[in-house]
Amino acid sequence: MSHLLELLDVAAGERADTWIGAPSGPAGKRAYGGQFAAQSLAAAARTVDGDRPPTNMHLQFLRGGEAGDPVDYDVTAVYDGRTTASRRVESRQAGRLLTTATVSFAAPMAGPEHGHHRLPATGPDALEPTGPPGPAPSVPLDELDIRIADDGSGEGFVRRLWWRVTVDLPDDALLHTLIAVYVTDLYMIDPALQVHGHSMRARTHRSGTTDSSVWFHQPVRADEWNLLESTSPAAARGRGMITASLVRADGVIAATLAQEGLIAEREPPSPH
Repeated sequence: MSHLLELLDVAAGERADTWIGAPSGPAGKRAYGGQFAAQSLAAAARTVDGDRPPTNMHLQFLRGGEAGDPVDYDVTAVYDGRTTASRRVESRQAGRLLTTATVSFAAPMAGPEHGHHRLPATGPDALEPTGPPGPAPSVPLDELDIRIADDGSGEGFVRRLWWRVTVDLPDDALLHTLIAVYVTDLYMIDPALQVHGHSMRARTHRSGTTDSSVWFHQPVRADEWNLLESTSPAAARGRGMITASLVRADGVIAATLAQEGLIAEREPPSPH
């Protein structure tokens, strides 16, 4: 079994509506934020009927986690209606609260549809594999093909991150959604620094995601090319805002994402 699929296959805990997420490893490294988001969604989905796919998720990062330790998820049923459901999910390690999330689910209904994005002229096949736009996080990078093409500068900066999974995946719509949530957190706050000529790779600023939201519109295939196109509309008070579209290779917008993250200047070392 692939490492990525193991990470997203949460196991039942000892108490009802509790789940355990596998560690990403290695020990001593900071846990990857996308792992908490994807595992929170996986745990919530385990408590909802399969005919109600997720429609949105909002997650707050309260503390950093340890990559070498498993994560405990506690799911609370907030609401169960005829066609909708809502869940609250809290993650912990060693009893310490790390993240809190709310997830909404709803049965699909007929209605007007729109949401198509003009794809860039240069597609992923014309790009060289780049990997993530920062130091290698605790994710199974050998199972991901990531190709980045940045464009513009200043407030016109645009990040175009193409990605796909390179391992065989079952035909499970929820699993493909979980993988999308997992992958699209890769240094997503970086464009807020890039606007000012900085980057998370350079470690010139304190940086990290504080709040993340995603709205799911259309199904996505994680084993096919997908584009995460992101920009930063605003930054102030040591925090930056990112908005992004997750676009399938056919131009259909599969999800809309927004993140707030810390991009604060590092404190100068104290004089001796």
